[in-house]
Amino acid sequence: NQHHLIGSMGQVGAAGDNAAMESFFSLLQKNVLDRRRWRTREKLRIAIITWIERTYHRRRRQARLGRLT
Repeated sequence: NQHHLIGSMGQVGAAGDNAAMESFFSLLQKNVLDRRRWRTREKLRIAIITWIERTYHRRRRQARLGRLT
């Protein structure tokens, strides 16, 4: 509530609703979180942002979106 976020729930039995986020977090876990022990939260935060900007976004470009992510 303090961050003004609104929760979202998909329909019961609609397994595809969560598939994209599960795929993203699986890749994040494998490529960033499990690679090493992070000394500070700040270093981990920077590593996550760097991975998203450099690796994930480039890998996920779609032809139908004009090569945008």
